[in-house]
Amino acid sequence: MRFNPEHRWVIERDLALVWGLPIAVAMSLAAASSGLAQGPFVSPTTILSSSNAAVPSDDAAQPLVITLEEAIRRALVNDPAYAASVAENGSARLDHSLARSALLPQASFHGQYLFTQPNGSRNQAGQGVSAQPAPRFIANNAIREYASQILATETISAANIADYGRTAALAARAQADLEVSRRGLIVTVVSEYFEVVAARQKLSVAARAAREADAFVELTKKLEAGREVAHADVVKASLEAQQRGRELEDAQLEAEKASLHLGTLLFPDPRTAFQTADSAVVPPPLPSRDDAQAAAGRGNPDLRSALEAVRASKSEVSASRAAYLPALSFNYIYGIDAPQFAINGPEGVHNLGYSASAGIDVPLWDWFAIHDRVKQSELHEKAAQVVLTSTQRQLVAQLEEYYNEASVADRQLASLDASVSTAQDSLGLTKLRYSAGEATALEVVDAQNALTIAEDAHANGVLRYRVALANLQTLTGAL
Repeated sequence: MRFNPEHRWVIERDLALVWGLPIAVAMSLAAASSGLAQGPFVSPTTILSSSNAAVPSDDAAQPLVITLEEAIRRALVNDPAYAASVAENGSARLDHSLARSALLPQASFHGQYLFTQPNGSRNQAGQGVSAQPAPRFIANNAIREYASQILATETISAANIADYGRTAALAARAQADLEVSRRGLIVTVVSEYFEVVAARQKLSVAARAAREADAFVELTKKLEAGREVAHADVVKASLEAQQRGRELEDAQLEAEKASLHLGTLLFPDPRTAFQTADSAVVPPPLPSRDDAQAAAGRGNPDLRSALEAVRASKSEVSASRAAYLPALSFNYIYGIDAPQFAINGPEGVHNLGYSASAGIDVPLWDWFAIHDRVKQSELHEKAAQVVLTSTQRQLVAQLEEYYNEASVADRQLASLDASVSTAQDSLGLTKLRYSAGEATALEVVDAQNALTIAEDAHANGVLRYRVALANLQTLTGAL
């Protein structure tokens, strides 16, 4: 018995209604089954696909387009190393705030109830004019003692003042280190971003080269059929097409790798599909050398971090030496310390009052501990000076290196553009000559290879210039 397609439509329509597919889909199935006699058989899968395609999703209609600025913003939010730098910067600022608090008067409240076992006798030790039960502990004033006091204290020492300056320098250094971390991350993002741009451009080149190779295979087959070329040309073209197919697969793999590397920096899921903005591939102009040098000396965070490290080490030396000096302390107490929790005691005694004290602490002997701390801090200061000198030399060398790299890459872009244009013209002329029987298949393959190499070199040249420019811009503070 031959299967009737109309019976299949009826079965699938009924299944759609039974399994609860949307009414619109079921009506589409029914309409299709009624019109089979007038048209060809259409699969219900096609109808379902067309129904879904009628309302495309936002992701399919609007692919995520990431500009370089957006990529940098996302990376600053997601990168763990930069987050650690932010935390270190915040911690250093809080340390500076704590050092400042140590220079200011402190106030606190003290409340206490103290009971001491009586010793069986009475004396005049407590407040009041009458004899009271005496406590067993001679250090206590009465068997019941209530304390409710506000305490204000202030300690003045040269060590605290020097520590305040040290924490200020460390906070400034942490801020500079945060900027160093930010710029380093930006260089990474720029490099990964344009790696994606270059990989996708190379993928486009590989796809064009594969199509060109396939078209040349067809051309050689047609010419062979007309007995205009030998079969060797078909073999040569086929081998070249196979090689181009493999290169296309490799280019696809490299593009996917580059997207995953950048996606790791930008998205919770690195497999998120995205497109790079077309405007970002236009290389900006290279600044003049004088402007780059001025900007590098003015806003370099590495140099600023080294300077603040030297300042912090000098403050550390001052704080260590300040331990030889005396420290002053002041205390003021206002409140109640009496056998009754009351402002006034029995027989008109005033419980509410104040007391004040001042003291001085002079170091006399510590087995050379202060001396050793001073020597230790002086060693740190010398090391910080060496780091500062090294940072200055590195800044000069990096500026020269990055500017020369960007300058050479910038000059080569025009040459790379000309090479691509020349290779395109050469391929077109060689194909015309081959069609006219004036060139060999090997010449056509060589021209195809030359164009592919020129286009890949152009993509690498743009990548090289953008990375070199990003290094220079981060060094000068432009990024």
